[in-house]
Amino acid sequence: MGGRDNAVAKTRVVVVDDSALVRSLLTEIINRQPDMMCVGAASDPYAAREMIRSLNPDVITLDIEMPRMDGIDFLSKLMRLRPMPVVMVSTLTERGAEVTLRALELGAVDFVAKPKIGVADGLRLLAQDITDKVRIASKAHLRRLHVTAANAESTSGTSDSPAAPVAPIANIGRLSTEKIIFIGASTGGTEATKEVLINLPPDSPAVVITQHMPPGFTKSYANRLDGLCKIRVAEARDGDRILPGHAYIAPGGFHLSVERSGANYIARVQDGEPVNRHKPSVEVLFKSAARVVGPNALGLMLTGMGADGAKAMREMRDAGSYNYVQDEASCVVFGMPREAIAAGAANEILPLTQIAPKLIERLKSTAGMSLNRV
Repeated sequence: MGGRDNAVAKTRVVVVDDSALVRSLLTEIINRQPDMMCVGAASDPYAAREMIRSLNPDVITLDIEMPRMDGIDFLSKLMRLRPMPVVMVSTLTERGAEVTLRALELGAVDFVAKPKIGVADGLRLLAQDITDKVRIASKAHLRRLHVTAANAESTSGTSDSPAAPVAPIANIGRLSTEKIIFIGASTGGTEATKEVLINLPPDSPAVVITQHMPPGFTKSYANRLDGLCKIRVAEARDGDRILPGHAYIAPGGFHLSVERSGANYIARVQDGEPVNRHKPSVEVLFKSAARVVGPNALGLMLTGMGADGAKAMREMRDAGSYNYVQDEASCVVFGMPREAIAAGAANEILPLTQIAPKLIERLKSTAGMSLNRV
């Protein structure tokens, strides 16, 4: 086995951070892994640029706040001139969250949130998270730097719009109130979910979302989407009524599920143990969809690492829901969609830009049918 291990090339990483302590810690964390090595550590983007040229790394970790040129400017130039997998290292602050979301829009694969104080201990605790994300980044699909650049997948044939234009749902009536769209996503999912939501009309059924994201980031993410979408988007609060024309995002660090209360659906936001190593967990949300919403649910499994939610999505299908799964070519990471397909959970497997139009087409075509036949 050792011979085979030696034959496998290690993932080569360049660390970019203005803190000597952080550079040293990240280098040590990466070099402890048998399948990766830190080939260089740069204190600013200018040094990083030279290192990337000469060392040709597979992945870079990039600090957001640096002197001379901040991480966002550097990332923007990098993704334009020499696209490569990037894991952002951001501070766990409100501004850090805003800037991190911008980095994901620009094409960063993922991010690690470092604590404001106790950085050394904090980073050591995050060692597995950091190395997992470097590993995922090394295999991520980079053909989609912005989701909005994925026009090749769009059926509209236009180059200046993110997807085929979506007309509002007409005469949907009671169906909009009864139906609920459930979305599960992880790595690459912030942009994938945005691509779906911006194409939903204001009279869309309610949308309930679990996106793997740490505490402190989901509120900024919801606010960002709220400013871009025709529907209202907010972080879910326990007891919220689930209403048409609204999307509810699981708060980082809490599980989100849906319950019935009389004639209404309500959001349940609860603490608890991680499920499939995640909190929030897609499994928790999708199980509630199968149990409570049944044939009135529409499930979407988008890009992400691992298998969270795959079995529960199959339960949704068995309970009568109609499920869409993102195809491999448009995923940043195909793990969660692959597992959902393997579990037999998918009714349709589609490129990302076709999911919203197909969803709306289905809602229109079933709008005149009685609910028990949908």
